[in-house]
Amino acid sequence: MKSAVKARGGSALWTCGVLAAHVLLTLATALAAWHKHQVLLAPPLPPTPDGGEGLPLLIANMWLGNIVGWWQAVTVAAVLVLMIWTAGMRDLAERLWPEGQRRRRAWLFFGWIVPGADLFVPKMIVNDLWAASEPAERRRRGHPLLTVWWLFVLAAGTAGDRALTAMKKSDSSSQSGRALERVLLGDGLFLCAALLSVCVVWQLSGRLRGAVWSAPARFGSLVGTGAV
Repeated sequence: MKSAVKARGGSALWTCGVLAAHVLLTLATALAAWHKHQVLLAPPLPPTPDGGEGLPLLIANMWLGNIVGWWQAVTVAAVLVLMIWTAGMRDLAERLWPEGQRRRRAWLFFGWIVPGADLFVPKMIVNDLWAASEPAERRRRGHPLLTVWWLFVLAAGTAGDRALTAMKKSDSSSQSGRALERVLLGDGLFLCAALLSVCVVWQLSGRLRGAVWSAPARFGSLVGTGAV
């Protein structure tokens, strides 16, 4: 059991590390979007001989496009790492309160990708994990931290999707400017969501590991047989 609990602590560190990388890339995306927005607001430069974009705008587009590509890759990685972390926490929660885990293990993955289910299933799973970390006499699903976290996750996902769609459809400087303002709003929401995710991961990991460590009587026989 000791090695299993320590391994879950290591997974929390890895998860927080990936989320920290997501925070840094989100900041970089916001800076690139702000820079391009400033270029669009600057006085127009004389057209190039071939009628193409001016050099400052080309550079701004290049930086924003590259950083957004890296940001999207790290976002996918962050979701995958969160899935793996949730599976590890589910292992601990099932030792504490197996009957309280309302969703099958497959939903640890499908809950993030199935349309409709992705609006509530991950939050439901985390609610169950949080309740499992509580003493049996005062178990209660849900917590203000979890509610605020999930609202920011949903808001960030919606705003980010709309911002990227607006950027792809913009064909004028004014439309690009409005799309970049949406990108900045989405980046702000993603920053809040990522930072709150770090809080949830760290808090829930500590609570579940502490709950398992403080219940030696229940798991003593398992430790003696090497089952955990």
